[in-house]
Amino acid sequence: MPTILAIETSTELASVALLRAGKVTTRESRGAQTHSMTVLGLVQELITEAEITLSACDAIAFGSGPGSFTGARTACGLAQGLAFGAQLPVIPIVTLLAMAEAARNQVHAQHVIAVLDARMAEVYSAEYEFDAVHSHEWKMIAEPALSAAAEVGINVSAIVCGNGLTAYATDFQHLNQSQCYPAIMPHASEIAQLAARAWLRKEYCHPRDASPLYLRNKVALTTNERLAGAQK
Repeated sequence: MPTILAIETSTELASVALLRAGKVTTRESRGAQTHSMTVLGLVQELITEAEITLSACDAIAFGSGPGSFTGARTACGLAQGLAFGAQLPVIPIVTLLAMAEAARNQVHAQHVIAVLDARMAEVYSAEYEFDAVHSHEWKMIAEPALSAAAEVGINVSAIVCGNGLTAYATDFQHLNQSQCYPAIMPHASEIAQLAARAWLRKEYCHPRDASPLYLRNKVALTTNERLAGAQK
């Protein structure tokens, strides 16, 4: 198994993980406004505890989004900076896929719809199915998308996870409670696990080529747009 350092800051919870010799150790910090200031300290804690240098890692992974615009950009920037310094490749991992992996780890789910609150009355969502027979990898059934919560297609055989379930509860009230896991969210632990498998498949890139996954082109209205809306 490769040694992977992972960073995830796409939500209110910032997490870092170190996968080494098949074991994952993690650190967490809550508060989206302070992610950029706390994550490097968490990384240093993990590296010091493991008694290794950053260059001993095989790659640095990060949650590429979708999620908080600032958070995804923060994770990408930190991963790039650390990777440039240690001369390591970078592995971007989609946060919705990390949620599916968390659902597999926590509740043994193999068919998952991840629903993440995107604010502005919308959600990020994607659907995945795990091939436990042949590839032992996730297959994407529906690619990451941005939509109103009511527009998310729900397969009755899938479990649904993520804070979109609670943020827009009325849009998901038709679901069976046994399907719903709102507490399952993106975490660096699953970013590291997915990245290790990606590394073995040689799916990594140079730090300069890493980028966040943005599904919303505009995150705010301009002053003129707000005024125009108010006059309607």
